[in-house]
Amino acid sequence: MSSRDDSRALYIIGGQGGLGGQGYSHGTGGCGGAALGPYVNITAQQLIAYNMHATLGAEQAFQLRNIRASQITNHCPPLSRIFQGRRNILDKMHHFFTSKMGIQKIYVLYGLGGAGKTQIALKLINESSSRFSDIFFIDTSTIATTDAGFKNIAAVKNSGDSQQDGLLWLTSRVEEWLLVFDNADDPSINLNDFIPQCNHGNIIITSRNPGLCVYAGSHSLVSDMEDKDAVILLLKSAAQEETICTIQIATEIVKALYYLPLAIVQAGGFISKSQDLDGYLALYTKNQAQLLSEKPAQSHDRYAWTVYTTWQMSVDRLKQPAAIFLRLCSFIYHNGISEEIFSHAANHIFPYGLSKEELQAPLGFLSHFLEPTGEWDSLRFWQVTNELQAYSLISFDVEKKLFSIHPLVHAWSRATTCNPERYKSTMGSILGMAISERPRQNIQLASLVLCPHVELAGQMNTEVALVFSTQYVLILWEAGNNKQTEKLLKEVLEKQKQLLGDNHPHTLFTMGNLANTYSNLGQHRKAKALKVIVLEKQKQFLGENHPHTLFTMGNLANTYSDLGEHQKAKELGVIVLEKQKQLLGDKHRDTLHTMGNLANTYSHLGEHQKAKELNIIVLEKRKWLLGDNHPYTLHTMGDLASTYLRLRECSEAEKLNVIVLEKQKQFLGDNHPHTVITMGNLARTYSDLGEHQKAEKLEVIVLEKQKQRLGDNHPHTLCTMGNLISTYLHLKQHQKAIELGVILLEKQKQLLGDKHLNTLHTMGNLANTYSHLRKHQKAKELNVIMLEKQKQLLGEDHPHTLRTMYNLANRYSDLGEHQKAQELEVIVLEKKKQLLGDNHQHTLLAMGNLASTYSHLGEHKKAKELYDIVLKKQKQRLGDKHLDTLCTMRDLAIIQRRLGNC
Repeated sequence: MSSRDDSRALYIIGGQGGLGGQGYSHGTGGCGGAALGPYVNITAQQLIAYNMHATLGAEQAFQLRNIRASQITNHCPPLSRIFQGRRNILDKMHHFFTSKMGIQKIYVLYGLGGAGKTQIALKLINESSSRFSDIFFIDTSTIATTDAGFKNIAAVKNSGDSQQDGLLWLTSRVEEWLLVFDNADDPSINLNDFIPQCNHGNIIITSRNPGLCVYAGSHSLVSDMEDKDAVILLLKSAAQEETICTIQIATEIVKALYYLPLAIVQAGGFISKSQDLDGYLALYTKNQAQLLSEKPAQSHDRYAWTVYTTWQMSVDRLKQPAAIFLRLCSFIYHNGISEEIFSHAANHIFPYGLSKEELQAPLGFLSHFLEPTGEWDSLRFWQVTNELQAYSLISFDVEKKLFSIHPLVHAWSRATTCNPERYKSTMGSILGMAISERPRQNIQLASLVLCPHVELAGQMNTEVALVFSTQYVLILWEAGNNKQTEKLLKEVLEKQKQLLGDNHPHTLFTMGNLANTYSNLGQHRKAKALKVIVLEKQKQFLGENHPHTLFTMGNLANTYSDLGEHQKAKELGVIVLEKQKQLLGDKHRDTLHTMGNLANTYSHLGEHQKAKELNIIVLEKRKWLLGDNHPYTLHTMGDLASTYLRLRECSEAEKLNVIVLEKQKQFLGDNHPHTVITMGNLARTYSDLGEHQKAEKLEVIVLEKQKQRLGDNHPHTLCTMGNLISTYLHLKQHQKAIELGVILLEKQKQLLGDKHLNTLHTMGNLANTYSHLRKHQKAKELNVIMLEKQKQLLGEDHPHTLRTMYNLANRYSDLGEHQKAQELEVIVLEKKKQLLGDNHQHTLLAMGNLASTYSHLGEHKKAKELYDIVLKKQKQRLGDKHLDTLCTMRDLAIIQRRLGNC
């Protein structure tokens, strides 16, 4: 760009910019291109000229000033040749600078080094230079370069020789000039001293310091690029054509680079030299630090720094506590970093087996944030984090109250740390100390934030004291990460056996937790075997009434239930509950846990009213003790909803499940195991309400989530498959149902055995599917097997047994074996009358089926007598126009015609 006349010149002093493409919505994102401003020797010439002005005559000084002006006006940082995207930020800036005339407008572009803030400013100038009377571009990285910039403005405008003269010219010139403060990164510089104090003019500030937004009429965070723009930027910088293949490869590369513009351009430079786009990702994975530290020989701009050196310049300016904090945080997850991690750790009470000497490193760091009294000082903590925020090395989410570090900065900090094992161990201990100070009843909510940190510690093989490993286990358990819980528990158990012995209470407690983890993984037989061992040892060494012994006994009862041995589960659960009430009280956490499990056992045994009564008690106590929104309260609410569903109180079940699901999504997240279970329960409720389309939609989502998190063979996954089969049946999608049913039945036989209730449930669904496809013989064979097993497991009066008996009678009818059908239907009707009463809809349905069978056997009088009873009761209960009533009227009319023809 060059000037068109003396009053419309582009004056540039120093400055260097970033790179990039288009950002996300709301004015965020990375940026394209980078460039240096005029060479430093120009500024030096100007300063020499100022000094010469004092000794030379006015004419010579005037000539020198003109020479200087001619040198300056022809220098401007060029816009990157591969600038890409950033349309959302640019549109926002254009709108800002073209609205509200008659006031001074200040726009701040802030973000991480290498995001491309300068290039956005240059792009705006490129697109709208004609609307500004003058454009001034000042390197604001130091006070010296800033002063030089204003002196230059004064000199070129013939307004004097000082920085104040330059400011005065801008203040007095009531025009639409544009002043760019580039690289205003140093938080020690008070930029307000350099902002013209007037009501006119336009200013753009580029900075790593979000604190400068205090001056802004508007601002944008310049962060990562949009996916598509990042891909185009990479291919342009790598001199690669856009094809389906190159776009696919580039998509994976920019994802690994976290869409940071400078990193993308550096990668492109390397690829353009090697011409190996396909092999770059594997190379980058192994050599990340080296590749991000090297500047390509050929570049599209004059940006002087690599990704890593631009961040190192910021870190070099940090005080020691801030630098250490950044290094420590690189050994936990890059998101979800909270003040509470450090404040809770500082309040840590030394556990058994640890001394101050062993925790010297973490305590030494935490002492930076303590008052002389030993109390936590939030002000000191915020001074450290504010220092890091001033360079955009760390960000703060105001709503969540959590800090985060850009993933590349996070990886760079870890890779460039001297003595990384010491930092890793120190942060691992701080994390363990923080967890140990959490109240037990609040640990599940805390686990959602802490779990990613613990998972990363596990992936990095962080060495911490045994006591902290047990705290890590607690977080993983509560967050539902069963695979890593199992892995860590095995490690802890091995260490405890070596240090404490096989029979120490801590060893046995860990063994019990491992058994419970097996249960969560669906490995119920392994869980049962281990729980039996633990229980025997606890009885021997702790006594039968010790809380740990009772807790294990309750968990064993739960495992019996998981294995379909519900009667055993009930007997053991009743014993445990009575003892816990006596020893711990009826409001203790363990007592309520056992009560909830016993309620579920009652449900499995068909004793739904008892289950409902127990669940209501547990829910009331948990609301009182923990509050309405606590995960344990919500879990009990979900159990109660399931009980309502079994009692056919579907509307109540739906209301509760909707409430629970919304709260679990809010507090636990969409993918937490408890949330997914509730989603499945709501789907079942929709199905029972006849809203099968809604049920199918939810069940497909649940099944996908469970496959990803739990695997194809987990009992919860298999249960959801079974529910989806039922839904397919209701939707008449019989082929889908039979395909899924065959797979499911085979898996359940292998994993659960052919006598497990879930296996039998699937067998029933598959039988119904065969029946709908008119494969009645196959359906009958499955129903016969089911009935025998259910009689053994549940007894002849259980609702599930009666349902199978009812279905088998229908299969006999379908095959023309009406005598066999009649024998079963008489039994079913009698039992339904006893269990449900004469007027229940299921009783009337059984009565109607028996009437139909009598008709097929030619016993029309018996059929008519039954149909008369059914019709009378249906009219009373359902009304004359209900579909069931109309069907019975039709069947009765047919019987009457047959009797008339006899």
